[in-house]
Amino acid sequence: MSAATASYAGPSTTGGPPRGRGARRTWIVLLLAVACAAVFLTALPDGDDDRESGPACAATTVASSAPEPKLTGAFASYGDDGARTDDWTGGDGTHSVKLPDGRVLWLFSDTFLGQVHAPPNPQGQPHAWRDTSAPMVRNSGVVTDRSGALERTLPTPMFADPAPEQWRWPVAAKVEPRSPGGDEDVLRVLLWTRAKAPGPWIYGAPAATEVATLSLPDLRVENITQISDQRGVADPEKRVLYGTTTVDDGEWTYVFGGTDAQAAARPSSHAFVARVPHGGLADPDAWRYWDGSDWTRTGKPRPVLGNGAHKGVGSAFTVVRTQGTYVLLTMAAGTEGLTDVTSYWSCSPTGPWRGPAKAFAPPLPQDGGGNGGGGGTGGQSAAGTAAAPYNPQVHPAVSGGGRLVVSYDVNWLDAAAANAQAHINRNVELYRPRFVSLRFQRES
Repeated sequence: MSAATASYAGPSTTGGPPRGRGARRTWIVLLLAVACAAVFLTALPDGDDDRESGPACAATTVASSAPEPKLTGAFASYGDDGARTDDWTGGDGTHSVKLPDGRVLWLFSDTFLGQVHAPPNPQGQPHAWRDTSAPMVRNSGVVTDRSGALERTLPTPMFADPAPEQWRWPVAAKVEPRSPGGDEDVLRVLLWTRAKAPGPWIYGAPAATEVATLSLPDLRVENITQISDQRGVADPEKRVLYGTTTVDDGEWTYVFGGTDAQAAARPSSHAFVARVPHGGLADPDAWRYWDGSDWTRTGKPRPVLGNGAHKGVGSAFTVVRTQGTYVLLTMAAGTEGLTDVTSYWSCSPTGPWRGPAKAFAPPLPQDGGGNGGGGGTGGQSAAGTAAAPYNPQVHPAVSGGGRLVVSYDVNWLDAAAANAQAHINRNVELYRPRFVSLRFQRES
């Protein structure tokens, strides 16, 4: 129901409600319109809802999703611009943070630079493409100006490799005081260190969680601090990396993380959570990890979500707090995880997490073989190969108007790494972020 359907019968001369049968109908319609609007204006983070008088927690699920073609197109246009050859032309691991001066910093993991060529590609398909000589760096940052226009790529890589055959992927970022209670703000960027390893770890084995401190407003990397070294955990599937997403609640920043299971079922990873006082992200001693019953510095962390089967998270997921409720978005379990995003909800970052809720399939670009398009599946070209979405992430910095903007990355799945690389080179849309807007609904 839309508020536009309500008519106005004129003011009451008594200062109270309008009188008469027609006036009563008008007030009924207005009240119903307000009630309907309240159901759907729940997509944005709380802001101040951590006060005691904030909205009560309630079951919350995704009511609707719609493509955000303007934002998706902005990154496509920026990547296709051939004015420079040392800037961003595609990447994954999409995260963002609003800076105090109104700019937005977009962070990416593996990133292509170089030149993008206009269609057709060498196979005669109508796709912009890059050749095999295009350089790739392990991380990058792209800054928008205050109007929201993509402005420039920061010198790459933003975060140097810690050692040979190791690299850093930036994840969540947050502006916070340099120290708890301080007046000077800095930017903290959580980093995942990964190391080269044999299959099935084709994207590297988890190694450590770090935090980089950047000065403002110049975004200069001052230092990088190791928070949790996981290389002593013999089984890489049991190593926990933190920072896929953060949520502020009261005096705490909750930092979510997970394992990175390589099992065939997708996802089969477990979610974990730590917390840090505001201003303490770069202090390893300030971190406390949930052990199943309490927050501890040295105890063994326990998962808050995941059973290795029909419940679990991808290695990268996102959490937002809305109307007093925590909502977690991740790729769905099982084979649906190749196409669909699902959600869980909880009244606490430590759970219990309820779900999974009904999933939705984000639209994909045409695949390198000319299939797919506006639907949710992209396109199958051969057994075990497909364009696939992954890594849903919320972006409050560009959300508004009652909707929450969520990005998802797109890659080509293929057992042969060379084939996957060929697909994303001959169609650059396959390795760029895409965006949707979500609206949530609450159960009374």
